[in-house]
Amino acid sequence: MATITAADVNKLRTLTGAGMMDCKKALVEADGDFDLAIENLRKKGQKVAANRSDRESTEGAAIAAVNADKTEGVVITLNCETDFVGKNEGFVKLATDLAALALQFDSKDAFLAADFNGITVSEKLIEQTGVIGEKIEIGTFEKLSGAFVGSYIHAGNKIATIVSLSANVEGAEEAARNVAMQAAAMNPIALDEAGVDQETIDKEIEIAKDLLRQEGKPEAMIENIAKGKLGRFFKDNTLVNQDYIKDGELSVAKYVKTVNPDLVVTGFKRAALG
Repeated sequence: MATITAADVNKLRTLTGAGMMDCKKALVEADGDFDLAIENLRKKGQKVAANRSDRESTEGAAIAAVNADKTEGVVITLNCETDFVGKNEGFVKLATDLAALALQFDSKDAFLAADFNGITVSEKLIEQTGVIGEKIEIGTFEKLSGAFVGSYIHAGNKIATIVSLSANVEGAEEAARNVAMQAAAMNPIALDEAGVDQETIDKEIEIAKDLLRQEGKPEAMIENIAKGKLGRFFKDNTLVNQDYIKDGELSVAKYVKTVNPDLVVTGFKRAALG
């Protein structure tokens, strides 16, 4: 029987993120063999993951990350079952580390298959499921590139956004953060009118028509009035047309032009929990 020291337990804990007692138990069962102990911890995670596969994981942490030259950004959610776990410092750090890694990949599948400290991201999630005892998974994975990309994470890590601008000009960083904050707060459905799918447009027109009929408007006028109301829908629900939250006299599109006359918002991605 190998002697298991506190240093051994701490080493395994550092490698896996598992609890102290779980690490000690794994080392004892593996007779001090670190590789076998790690394998046993992963098997435990697989068993817990299988048992909790039907659970809802709507809590967690939403994280945004941007590369060093501010040309690419990513938003992810690391999902768990309870708010208690989602607020845990170690859980948020794991989410932040995973977001930094996610920057290197263009798809969720490629990211999940990527190496994360000697195991894949997918394996790490299973491992952490065993450690924490809750279903842990990547929910949202959204990537964005542009001439300048900025980000915003709302307090408590419940919402994260990234925004791309048309140029890296003076003031771009503050502008991108402000627009990302707008996207977090106002939850637009698209960047502009062109980004709204036809199904949504048709639905809004029919809703407007029904309301106008209830108001007793003449049938001959309803079509044109309904299309006019669609303009209000675009203003309220598309990012560049929304009233800027820090100055209601400006739209978002007009706000960025106060930073630079040629500046345009070219894209955004939003990740939210719940």
